[in-house]
Amino acid sequence: MAGHECYHCKQWVEEGQPHDCWTTTEVALTSDLHEDLQDAWERLRETAASFGDQRIYASHNSIMFSRKSCYFFVRPKRQFLEVCIFLGRTLKAPQVRRSMPASRAKVAHIVQVRHRDEVEAPLTDWLQEAYEVSDTLNKRAAKADKKARSKSKPRTKAKSRARSKAS
Repeated sequence: MAGHECYHCKQWVEEGQPHDCWTTTEVALTSDLHEDLQDAWERLRETAASFGDQRIYASHNSIMFSRKSCYFFVRPKRQFLEVCIFLGRTLKAPQVRRSMPASRAKVAHIVQVRHRDEVEAPLTDWLQEAYEVSDTLNKRAAKADKKARSKSKPRTKAKSRARSKAS
């Protein structure tokens, strides 16, 4: 029997058999959650889905919510749901455990949700804001990146020659 052990999941894979242990689903990520966390997850998903057209998908250990790019994601943990929200400003609130720059235009905010009752304002307001500004933040970040690249472009030979003649 030829085959190999997957270095990631340690499962034995027969030769010629397809194996993709990275593929996951929302159900796989949330099935082991405690009842309170299951309820909180369902309410969080329903709330986000009500915002409008978007893509909701599982990726490795997270469940992503995106329009053109991700505007927030949820990492189900044993004791809580770790929610990461991308906004164009820094939040100062007791629910926010940590804030850090995610790009030139986005700030990532980490919130821990332990119960269904926590999925209400201001959390739902922040999620709505993230949904609404996600496209404009992407455009703003793209413009900032383009501007930064144009500033750091190397000089052309003609500019270098002109400069040396002026000296």
